[in-house]
Amino acid sequence: MRYFALVLGVILLIPYATKAQGVYGVTQNYNFQLYGGYTYVHFYELPGITGNLDGFNASLVYYPRAGHWGLDGEFLAAFAPQNGVSTTLEGVLGGGRFRFPGPRRIEIWAHALGGGAHFTPKTPYGSENALTFEAGGGIDLTPTHRRIALRIQADVLATYFFSTYQYSPKISAGIVYKF
Repeated sequence: MRYFALVLGVILLIPYATKAQGVYGVTQNYNFQLYGGYTYVHFYELPGITGNLDGFNASLVYYPRAGHWGLDGEFLAAFAPQNGVSTTLEGVLGGGRFRFPGPRRIEIWAHALGGGAHFTPKTPYGSENALTFEAGGGIDLTPTHRRIALRIQADVLATYFFSTYQYSPKISAGIVYKF
């Protein structure tokens, strides 16, 4: 009889022990975002001298615990012929990013990055290397596939080449892969 009461008690408690847990969200947040795309930089070399550079940029963002704050790393390479000479601007930057979800699978974000830049060809006006800073933001548009998104971003790229400051607008568009 004692075993019968024990078995009956276990049978009666099983539905309560296996009760389903509540649902807190219906979409999965990914911790990493890998981006690659086209970039355009209107580079202010010296006062009165500007250049339109086309190229690409790539970035990797890590969001700890899939939160709003993340660590952002970016690589930039832009090219243009100027006066018969090939001009390149390259940069490696790192910093922070803040994101917040918008309506209908739109993610809005802003970032601030710092790092180094390299400009060729060498000129008599100063060094080919400089510290650089980038600040801006953008939006990620996620269509029906949750791992792929389209990114549009606008930034200001600040450098210090040739003993003068350059504040150049940068516009980029490309594809984001979330994992």
